[in-house]
Amino acid sequence: MNTIDETAKICDDVILGNNIKIGKNVYIDHRVIIRDNVTIGDDCFIDANCILGEYQMDFYQTHDLGKHPLIIGNSSIIRSGTIIYGDTTIGNHFSTGHNVTIREKSSIGHHCSLGTLDDIQGHCTIGNYVRMHSNVHIGQQSTIEDFVWIFPYVVLTNDPTPPSEVMKGVTVKKFAVIATQSVILPGVVIESDSLIAAGAVVTKNVNPFEVVGGNPAKVISDIRKIKDRKTGKPVYPWRYSFKKYMPWEDTDYDAWINSLNR
Repeated sequence: MNTIDETAKICDDVILGNNIKIGKNVYIDHRVIIRDNVTIGDDCFIDANCILGEYQMDFYQTHDLGKHPLIIGNSSIIRSGTIIYGDTTIGNHFSTGHNVTIREKSSIGHHCSLGTLDDIQGHCTIGNYVRMHSNVHIGQQSTIEDFVWIFPYVVLTNDPTPPSEVMKGVTVKKFAVIATQSVILPGVVIESDSLIAAGAVVTKNVNPFEVVGGNPAKVISDIRKIKDRKTGKPVYPWRYSFKKYMPWEDTDYDAWINSLNR
């Protein structure tokens, strides 16, 4: 039995499975497929041609959807062509670009954004306020903590001796930044407040505040030495110079942290 709030708007050619819950003020556009056991929170927008709760491998063997719940938090925007598998939980204020894929057993926090053609390969944990630009590939077993930035064409790998059945996911700690076209090799840990320069191939762990670049990546600076070319002021740690999309957008980072401790 489905539970659909009376304020939800569902277009005529949407296909609904069973045990679906749709919250208040949800809009579901044309040709969306929502399979069994999907929960969509209040004030969400689901654009055309999305599939929510996509089939997993057991379905191809048994033709039975099984129990693979998908939960999408409140005030989320899922843009056209996005496919999200079950056994996945996504927090509030989530957004995707177009044609994003999120595989099974993924956990994504609040206020996250995934760009167009991003590919989350499942069995991944992604924290809060993580922002990924377009064409990012996140391999299985990856862990990405809060407030991480990942720019276009970044790849997090997980197979140390391809092809194999061994997976060693990448770990990216809080406030790290990974610039365009970087490749992070299996099992690497990128510590907090580090910066991976564009095009880097990272083969070993990166320490806090390090800037690494090249192939293979080597330490080239301390992130705290980088200054704005116009103002001459320090740019990093970036939370003190950048606030758009962040919970301290209307104040500053220190004031926000202090408000949490009151």
